[in-house]
Amino acid sequence: MKRTAWLQDRRMQKFVEVLSRWNGGDLSMMEAGELLGMSERQFRRYRDRYEEAGEVGLLDRRLGKISTRRVPAEAIEEMLELYRHRYLGWNVKHFHEHLLRDHEFSWGYTFIKTQLHAAGLVGRAKRRGAHRRKRERKPCEGMMLHQDGSRHAWLEGQPMLDLIVTMDDATSTLYSAFLIEEEGTASSFQGLLETLVAKGLPSSLY
Repeated sequence: MKRTAWLQDRRMQKFVEVLSRWNGGDLSMMEAGELLGMSERQFRRYRDRYEEAGEVGLLDRRLGKISTRRVPAEAIEEMLELYRHRYLGWNVKHFHEHLLRDHEFSWGYTFIKTQLHAAGLVGRAKRRGAHRRKRERKPCEGMMLHQDGSRHAWLEGQPMLDLIVTMDDATSTLYSAFLIEEEGTASSFQGLLETLVAKGLPSSLY
């Protein structure tokens, strides 16, 4: 196998693995994109292409060819007519299940949802405001270090001190912890140095 084809196959395997974890709820879309080295928007595009035409859809687009597995326009219109006249008002998940079970359609959920959105038959879910979003932990160890300082009278009879903690964001594994008179750049670097020497370079720091 040529090196280019081998690399392409490896990238495809990685994408399918990450997509499976995203479908299972283990990863957010942002985390999935981060694992694949792409943006959230790019991951969404690749997901839609994969849902539409499988691996061939992605490979054909990478090589500048037209996929032979593209869904015919007549079949899309047939699906939309089914929704308009028999399933109007159903949510996409239940409609997709009936397409697979009762009408022998084999397309992915995301492709069906995209077509229904484009036809104006279902609305898009409202996005939550940024102020209401809670940052989720990273899914894998080593993806992010979390460093924090907390001021308290940690030692009896001693003045207030800052506790500087450096830990893994995904697992809360403690890599470095020490007391210092006042938190600052030097203490942050000390915590990072202790962690890097013991565990290596993380993907990011929070």
